[in-house]
Amino acid sequence: MTNQITIIGLGAGELDQMPLGIYKLLKNTELVYARTIEHPVLKELVAEGLKVESFDSIYEEHDQFEAVYEKIAEILIQKAKVQDVIYSVPGHPLIAEKTVQILLSEGEKKGIPVHIKGGQSFLDAMFTSIKVDPVEGFQFLDGTDLSLRDVNITQHMIVSQVYDAFVASEVKLTLMEKYPDDHEVYLVTGAGMSSESVERMPLYELDRAMQLSNLTSVYVPPIQKEENQYKEFWKLREIIDKLRSPEGCPWDREQTHESLRKYLLEEAYELIDAINEGDIDHIIEELGDVLLQVMLHARIGEDEGYFSIDDVIQGISEKMVRRHPHVFGNERAESAKDVEETWQRVKKEEGSNTSDSILNVSTHFPNLIQAYDIQKQASKLGFDWNDVSPAWEKVFEELDEFKAEWNKNKPDTHNIESEFGDVLFALVNVARLLKINPEEALHRTNQKFRKRFLFVNDCVRESGKAWSDYTLKELDEFWEQAKESGI
Repeated sequence: MTNQITIIGLGAGELDQMPLGIYKLLKNTELVYARTIEHPVLKELVAEGLKVESFDSIYEEHDQFEAVYEKIAEILIQKAKVQDVIYSVPGHPLIAEKTVQILLSEGEKKGIPVHIKGGQSFLDAMFTSIKVDPVEGFQFLDGTDLSLRDVNITQHMIVSQVYDAFVASEVKLTLMEKYPDDHEVYLVTGAGMSSESVERMPLYELDRAMQLSNLTSVYVPPIQKEENQYKEFWKLREIIDKLRSPEGCPWDREQTHESLRKYLLEEAYELIDAINEGDIDHIIEELGDVLLQVMLHARIGEDEGYFSIDDVIQGISEKMVRRHPHVFGNERAESAKDVEETWQRVKKEEGSNTSDSILNVSTHFPNLIQAYDIQKQASKLGFDWNDVSPAWEKVFEELDEFKAEWNKNKPDTHNIESEFGDVLFALVNVARLLKINPEEALHRTNQKFRKRFLFVNDCVRESGKAWSDYTLKELDEFWEQAKESGI
């Protein structure tokens, strides 16, 4: 006959709350294995003569809980090969008990029957303590493995295993990423027991609580105030949906992909300004404006029945994973050059025609950006110089041709414009070879000119004179002052 493992839930409270059948089963067992001896029921049963062997010592041997749970399961599986095993856990075996899940999985693989018996979940007692109806929606999370992505601020939340100040601190810091610092939480210890304690406190004081033990959990009420929900992506989506709805904003409702093009370009440049200024608050604001454009386009796509923001997110996620096999797969990349080669190879595998890449450079880009991208694509095909020296020679050659055209007795405007374009194109090539983005470089120069010109304008205004009262030389002195002051 095959030996089996019987997992007994000790319930959430004291011995008086244990079902009679489970009590008799334990009393008639020669040896009970326990994940931890730290449970009031076990302590009472030990006092009555029950022999218990706990795995508390294993916690001291490992740094990670997962390793502890795997080791416990391994020991129990080995023992079940020669004898029946009774294994006890706090609460209900199927609620927040990872050793049970491992045993169920390994038992099935190894042909060892695993049975579940008894055990009132402490959730019943918790809901009674905090007086919450779970039908409203709730989350049950592990305090030792709390992840921000799991937190839903609109639902009731119970965080278990908040057994010491370190775990409480980690839970607090994680929750404060989404909840106000003074959001009221409940610290519940010994739910359902005669010694039950329920303490209310602001979130920021959670790790200062004195009563923390293996029987402690935290209840986090849902956020009710709308302004406290503004960090959530779903809330932004809800706002955009409202703006585009029949009851929303007439302007937003009338927008199309085409009408929004100029705003996307404007917001992108304003973001670049903020980055160049190094102003973090401004960067946050401008990133939000760019995100708004993305959300509006996605909402328009959804209204037209073509795509939604979910498709956008899925598409970019798939692309990033696909084009980074050295991160998400088994390939290796030791340098940025390796990454670039991998990126181009994957693009080719996706069906992108590299030889047509120049044709794919958007004609809607500013022409300086187009020139840069066209040259970059040509370089990838091998149409490029190995260093910057020939590129400089090309600049001087094009400059001479431009001057020659200009110095003709009857210069042709079209030819002059064409030659000047060649000069700019050649300069862009030098910039590319020197790892300089020409668009950003010119943008910085424009900003620098604006600031210095404003300085000159302020000097003229403060003097009480008109611009026409100054010579160019005098104005240039103001300009030099601006340069000397670091503007």
